[in-house]
Amino acid sequence: MEYSPFLLGFHVVPSSHVRNKLFVFCIMLSLWVYMIYCCVGYCSTVPNLTHGSVRRRDSRGSSLGASRDLLNNENELDSRGDDWEEVRGEAKALDDMSGFLNETESKKLPQAIIIGVKKGGTRALLEFLRLHPDVRAVGAEPHFFDRNYDKGLEWYRELMPKSSEGQLTMEKTPSYFVTREVPSRIYSMSKDTKLIVVVRNPVTRAISDYTQTRSKKPDIPSFESLTFKNMSAGLIDTTWSAVQIGMYARHLERWLQFFPMEQLLFVSGERLITDPAGEMARVQDFLGLQRVVTEKYFHFNPAKGFPCLKRPEINTKPHCLGKTKGRTHPNIDPEVVQTLRDFYKPFNRKFYKMTGHDFGWD
Repeated sequence: MEYSPFLLGFHVVPSSHVRNKLFVFCIMLSLWVYMIYCCVGYCSTVPNLTHGSVRRRDSRGSSLGASRDLLNNENELDSRGDDWEEVRGEAKALDDMSGFLNETESKKLPQAIIIGVKKGGTRALLEFLRLHPDVRAVGAEPHFFDRNYDKGLEWYRELMPKSSEGQLTMEKTPSYFVTREVPSRIYSMSKDTKLIVVVRNPVTRAISDYTQTRSKKPDIPSFESLTFKNMSAGLIDTTWSAVQIGMYARHLERWLQFFPMEQLLFVSGERLITDPAGEMARVQDFLGLQRVVTEKYFHFNPAKGFPCLKRPEINTKPHCLGKTKGRTHPNIDPEVVQTLRDFYKPFNRKFYKMTGHDFGWD
């Protein structure tokens, strides 16, 4: 067969112009692949809607016996984590990129859980921890051990984000601390699970709890009327969950039946605001993590009244918890506040003795 002189003279090596086009094409293809990966990675942290991310009210989830729980709003934003500005900067994306082709990543049951308490600062702590490159945490609250336990551990595992060897898998559900069945259930999963409890002055916590509910249900009774069984006699209604949650020592007794005190860390919700880097140092040490999240990651926002997060390596604008955080509390009768303080004093002092730490609430 004869070949055309034209074909014989054709250069099989692409010209510089062609090479430039190929280079641009490769870059664009890489960017598209990376964007798809990021979307998949984000979706992996969100519970599957077919498995109850839209939750029904379940009486089995009530941990407080006959508590009068007017503040348990299962659809609140904080339970889903939707109110947090999830944009954590390009540096976090680059960290995630390192595991793009890592086939050893898998979904694991959590080795550490933030178990409480509601309106103590659990959302802030979780987001502080998610800045750490060795932490992988689901953003939404799974409520596995209190509301979804019948779905089984494999259902629970599927809610977790993928992690590689050496990374810590975590979740947070504040109602765990006050739910009677949860300590034994977590122990059955793993007796080595590390447990974190964010606690706050129980009087302030109760008012914050009430404030959150009133923002959604403006017609609820006053805080004062809910606090007392008999106001004239000064008799506190301990069946109201807003009051009952703050009786920390009583709840802790149940946990110590299954876990030694060394496996529980109690974080001050107040210090998460005034000294977030200091509390984060304690948390990272407890979890066996390097102290990566330090003071350079925090920026105090005077308008909101709590610290916001920033990525110091890329100098981005600080990101703050959403508008549902830092609500202005209603004015409560000072006599009612003092009565609650007196009510909590014996519980607080017992809690200080049990934990070996004076939180200064008295």
